[in-house]
Amino acid sequence: MLSRNVLSSPAANRIFRFRGCLFAKNEVTRPRRTYASASTRTIPASVDDKALATIFDRPKHATRPSSFASTGLFGHRMLTHPGALVALTDATLIRAQLLTDRILRARESREELLAVVKNLDRLSDLLCGVIDLAEFVQNVHPEQLWIDAANFAHEKLCNFMNILNTHTGLYAVLKAVLTDPSIVETLTPEAHATALIFWRDFENSAINLPPRQREKFVSLSSDILVLGRKFLQGASTPGAPAAIKPSELAGLKDQGMGVRLQLQARFTQRDLLVYPGSLQAQMIMRAAPAEEPRRRVYIASNSSTPEQIDALEQLLRARAELAQLVGKPSYAHMALDDKMAKSPGSKMSRTSSTRLWTTPAPPPAVPYSRSPIIQAWDRDFYCPPEPPAPPIALPPLTLGTVFMGLSRLFQHLYGISLRPASVAHGEVWHADVTKLEVVDEQKGVIGWIYADLFARWGKASGAAHYTVRCSRRTDDDDEAGDGLAPEAESLVSVSREFEAVKRHRLPGQDAVYQLPLVVLVCEFARPTATEGPTVLQWHEVMTLFHEMGHAMHSMIGRTEYQNVSGTRCATDFVELPSILMEHFLNSPTVLSLFDADGTSATRQSGNHHEDPCHSIDTYSQILLAALDQVYHSPRVVDPAFDSTAALARLHNTRGLIPHVAGTSFQTHFSHLVGYAATYYSYLFDRAIASRVWRNVFSEDPLNRETGEKYKREVLSYGGGRDPWKMVGTLLSAPQLESGDAEAMREVGRWRIEDEVGLSDRH
Repeated sequence: MLSRNVLSSPAANRIFRFRGCLFAKNEVTRPRRTYASASTRTIPASVDDKALATIFDRPKHATRPSSFASTGLFGHRMLTHPGALVALTDATLIRAQLLTDRILRARESREELLAVVKNLDRLSDLLCGVIDLAEFVQNVHPEQLWIDAANFAHEKLCNFMNILNTHTGLYAVLKAVLTDPSIVETLTPEAHATALIFWRDFENSAINLPPRQREKFVSLSSDILVLGRKFLQGASTPGAPAAIKPSELAGLKDQGMGVRLQLQARFTQRDLLVYPGSLQAQMIMRAAPAEEPRRRVYIASNSSTPEQIDALEQLLRARAELAQLVGKPSYAHMALDDKMAKSPGSKMSRTSSTRLWTTPAPPPAVPYSRSPIIQAWDRDFYCPPEPPAPPIALPPLTLGTVFMGLSRLFQHLYGISLRPASVAHGEVWHADVTKLEVVDEQKGVIGWIYADLFARWGKASGAAHYTVRCSRRTDDDDEAGDGLAPEAESLVSVSREFEAVKRHRLPGQDAVYQLPLVVLVCEFARPTATEGPTVLQWHEVMTLFHEMGHAMHSMIGRTEYQNVSGTRCATDFVELPSILMEHFLNSPTVLSLFDADGTSATRQSGNHHEDPCHSIDTYSQILLAALDQVYHSPRVVDPAFDSTAALARLHNTRGLIPHVAGTSFQTHFSHLVGYAATYYSYLFDRAIASRVWRNVFSEDPLNRETGEKYKREVLSYGGGRDPWKMVGTLLSAPQLESGDAEAMREVGRWRIEDEVGLSDRH
């Protein structure tokens, strides 16, 4: 059982793993405090706030980690070398099997039945703690030996989780708990929510089917994971270049780079090879008046190999087959069962029947008889994308200045600050990494953020938030009841040491909690001794605020169950806190927090305006959300299904710009893996975040009482409470709390007031 080399599937392993956390803890009610509003009370920049600016803006010399370390990764004393991760994996499997056996015997006593939900969550956390660590190492660590060890750990533990997800014995024990009213009434709301998560995921994992179908489920789950990785590898592989003749570059609007490209072509006496995504490709799309070079660059940037298309279509068919195996009409029905949307029929991607997401959408691109057709390669030329700009004129913002502003914002809203922390030798994977303590003014340190923010060779591109450790109560774990023989203690000592590092007792609390730990990954330019601190572009400031929204979601609250901790919530709710954080950049009051001394003058920005093509971009995102639903509908099991034809049909019947023959953008749509059937979540949460900003925060964005309400009613619950109830309570809109079709229609009537700016905010 423990050595089967089968990879797990994201569809199947929600029960015993994942990236996302929720919390719904019953806390002792305290007298309500009254806080002064931002208009009467401004928290000055503290010594720690100013230290943030120094630690991020001071140039560092990046060095490779030494082979000799005083501690290990994230402070785990044993994780000083890749082999330790392999040993941790083996020890974790031993403990997980013992705990599984204990749960299977639970019906032998009422006391054990009462502990089933806790033990299932503990089993999940035991595996998640190593898997989430391994997933992070796979994506970020610079050394191949560590990556190889992480691949081993991820594979082996996910295989074990696949077995657990289809384990009829565990399901029978949980059923015994949830069908016994005398036991159910002892469960806290958070415990009951956790139990229902396990129940739903068991039922979505072929648990009620005969053994052969359950084996098929595991096999399909493995296929889906392999195909997903293959698809992502193809999506990140650079495409073939477009050949551009020197004569086709005449008249470029960008004379600087255009002249250089023409000189290069003349010098080499060859056509220019312009690779998709390169600066040259972007320049041609925006500045070449001749249509033909733009057309060729567009086609090169949106083409695919037959192997890439085949990998995607195999993935979509495997998902559909998996869903039908468990009695669902489609993978979308399976994926949305526990989301706010609940089913594809009520989904927001049905753009023909909802006004959600944007201003009234322009009609599809059906030209008048005398009007030219606007092609896909014309968009950037006639309406070149402009970088977002702040709503007021600001001095250059360094990375340290922005972190200082974030800390001051969190102090105003939540009484929480960020504080630089020292790093032991061997604790981090690269010299660029900065460790921050998240400090509550009453509880002290409540978690840690490791910031790996600078671009480097071999590091994954883009921005990401990794939850390496979730919140969980640990003092009532009762590990002694797991049945480990004393002579076997040495076999699991490395796992016990790994767990011990996580546990902390906060001031004023009797319980012991596992404190959250997250990693923020970005690719900003490094500060240097010659050029000075990293100065962020406005879109980079927005990115940092977005990712810190995820981080604070993970940090706030002390949940007893890791399956409902922080970002472990519905996919179509998880982006709400992060998108809302971007809205705080609308406020000059918030932006003033970037000035430690209050001496910098700010003024209304003269060049701030909406991107004239913003509505087109938003509508394009709607189209992708619709495509995601098409790709996860029952039609993909038809042998004649063609993903490119489906994309073309959607563009030509619902889009603003016609599909370009010979292109197949779908193989570059990487969200089809992580957000399968739920890509609409970004638009859905943008709409809710817009309404929350306008109705709750915009008038007084630093108001502590408002911040405490948001923390109490939303952030503290994670996934432990129905998100519709959280949104309804926060907006004082009880009609939303049912989450029924009318609630969806109500959100569908909201407009996205989305991008950073002051226009029509108040």
